[in-house]
This record gives sequence, structure tokens and C-alpha cells, in this order.
Amino acid sequence: MANPAAVDMSREIQRIDETLGTAPAAPVLDLVHLSRQTFGDHALEIELLTLFERQAAQFAARLTESRLNDDKIARMELAHMLKGSARSVGACAVGAAAEAYETALRQGDGAQARLCDALVAEIGAARAEIAGLL
Repeated sequence: MANPAAVDMSREIQRIDETLGTAPAAPVLDLVHLSRQTFGDHALEIELLTLFERQAAQFAARLTESRLNDDKIARMELAHMLKGSARSVGACAVGAAAEAYETALRQGDGAQARLCDALVAEIGAARAEIAGLL
């Protein structure tokens, strides 16, 4: 059983990190997660990363387009789909950015534009990392 004082301290450190924006960033790609998802099938990993890379490129373009057209419903749907796809292949940072953007859209948060830009940047980082692996 964990020491209650240590658990409380860990939670306090996490709360402070989140408040200050210094919490550890999610990895661009969690290859261990991907390997678990594919039961270690390297060929399947390559196939899934290739498909995700293509899908992510299309989603980035569609996010920008729907933002210009001010289509909130389309942007929420894109963010939701991207969140699931990203998490399935271990693109943790993309999944987190997509979730933050989707939540902001649903709540009418004024940070939508900034979060969309962050999501597009995370997509770019994931695509670059995937390109380096393939």
C-alpha cells in the first residue's frame, strides 16, 4: 500500500505543475502502447502508423478549412475522430490536444483558436516522428 503522505505530496506536485504549465508533456508517440495494441506485430505497426499519418494530414487540412468556414460541429467531429485515432496508435500528444480542442468547442471556450493551432502543431510533430520511423 502506498504511503498516504507520499501520495498527497505527489498529487500536490502534479497540481502545481498543471497550474504552472510545467507538467510533463505527453510523448509524441508511445511505441510501447502501439506494440501492445498490435501484439508486437511490427508490420501491423507500420501499417497503422502509415494510415494514421495520412489521416492526420487530411484532418489538419480539414480543421483549418472548417475553422475558416466557422463550422463548429464539423470541428468537434474532427477533433473527436482524431482523438480516438491518435490514442489507438499511441500518438498521445495529438490525442490530448484533440481532447482539449473538442472540450473547448463544446464549452464555447474562448481559447478555441489557440487550441486548434496547438492541435495542428501536434499533428505536425506526430507526422514528422512517424516519417522518421518509416
